[in-house]
Amino acid sequence: MSNLRILYVASEINPFLKTTEVADFVRRLPQAMQERGMEIRILVPRFGLINERKNRLHEVVRLSGINISVGDEEKPLIIKVASIPNAKLQVYFIDNEDYFHRKSVFFDKEDNFYEDNDERAIFFCKGVLETVKKLGWSPDIIHCNDWMTSLIPLYVKTTYKNDPIFKESKTVFTIYDNNFSHKFGADLLEKVKMIDIDDSMLGPLKTADYEGFVKMGVEYADAVNIANQETTESFKKLMNELADKRIDTIEKDENFEDSYFNLYNELVG
Repeated sequence: MSNLRILYVASEINPFLKTTEVADFVRRLPQAMQERGMEIRILVPRFGLINERKNRLHEVVRLSGINISVGDEEKPLIIKVASIPNAKLQVYFIDNEDYFHRKSVFFDKEDNFYEDNDERAIFFCKGVLETVKKLGWSPDIIHCNDWMTSLIPLYVKTTYKNDPIFKESKTVFTIYDNNFSHKFGADLLEKVKMIDIDDSMLGPLKTADYEGFVKMGVEYADAVNIANQETTESFKKLMNELADKRIDTIEKDENFEDSYFNLYNELVG
């Protein structure tokens, strides 16, 4: 039995919200690791589609009250928590009225991509790390899922590298084919920056699009893998561009959980 501490970060998790396969992946894997003796924390955004009453979310006052800077603005961070039914797993929800109270995830009712999805991702990634600091819980592995979490490996290797909570943390980035065609504004890099981060570190993000976010995750994570077995042509093209990076595919077969268990233990060494 391994007693590693694993932090899972994702845009969604079953049964609270499911729009893509991310939700099933992040529901299944943490429980499997917990059953193998690992200590688990899960953090996701509290998108407005999540019914707080039905899912019994409640605010964790001792963790709330931090302000997170995104560009020139500071936004209050609210932390909520709920338990997964029939599992001994708690999920922490990153919330903010401006970013997460609309009744949809990344697209509005007219199927337009929200212009501030970059800010929502930045707020979420910073909020995750600040919440873990407040918990006083030092993860051995931070497993980031999908483009919205892709800045966390960067922040762990720069701004937070000397923080006692994250000093020994290794990051895993899992890529999903959840492509979008939107390009963010020219101020994206300035909004992403924190202490110890300069323009030279943000090269992959200069395209200001989905591929840029994925490339940032690939650049700074300690291990990278692909979740999708069936992918679109544009996703295959992106993977070809990243051919010089070590990217593994972990098939969702009967050895699925064992493969991740072994990966985590290898990373920690």
